[in-house]
Amino acid sequence: MTDPLHDATATDPATGLRAVRALRELADRLERLQVGRARELGWSWQEIADALGTSRQASHQKHRGTTR
Repeated sequence: MTDPLHDATATDPATGLRAVRALRELADRLERLQVGRARELGWSWQEIADALGTSRQASHQKHRGTTR
């Protein structure tokens, strides 16, 4: 597996942009997992939003299908 951070600093824009996409997809997956875990533990949408630095409404809208 290639190192996305190394690829993100590549001089070839195509390689760098693919790395950016891979990092974004990884961050999105991690966010979904952690929001699901927080909901399983009884966190409110406001608590999740505060941790993510978003509004309650934005967090709920993005993750409303997530556990609990």
